[in-house]
Amino acid sequence: MQIREATAEDWPRIWPFWHRVVAAGETYTWDPDTSEEAARALWMAPAKRVFVIEDGTGTVVGSAFLTPNYGGPAARIANAGFMVDPEHGGRGIGRALAEHVLAAAKADGYRGMVFNAVVETNPAVRLWTSLGFTVLGTVPDAFEHPRDGRVGLHIMYRAL
Repeated sequence: MQIREATAEDWPRIWPFWHRVVAAGETYTWDPDTSEEAARALWMAPAKRVFVIEDGTGTVVGSAFLTPNYGGPAARIANAGFMVDPEHGGRGIGRALAEHVLAAAKADGYRGMVFNAVVETNPAVRLWTSLGFTVLGTVPDAFEHPRDGRVGLHIMYRAL
């Protein structure tokens, strides 16, 4: 698998799985009915570094972004978002993207990374804790999960 910086031409290959993941309403706090135009503005914003991961055939199977979480004197704390095409899950794609983005964040001078809203039932919580993230706190009953009802949102952090 190859991880590289995304280009504008990658969006049509990101959008199908981005839409499928967000529309499922299980892991992201974005509106499940987000339009393609709004999704592109969220994911591909100019202030973000966006990455894609391709399998051996050149198919984009995941994407991630890296951006400052705060501004001003706190701008050295990063935030990131990750999406893996559900058809390619369980192959280590999320871990590979996470390790790449963590290394990129450190190289860019960030001192830590925070996730503001990790759905507590999201299987990725195991990945983040295995990579050294800790749960700083949980906002109870903050997320309307389509199967699990109201669940909490974790705030997770890791020093770089």
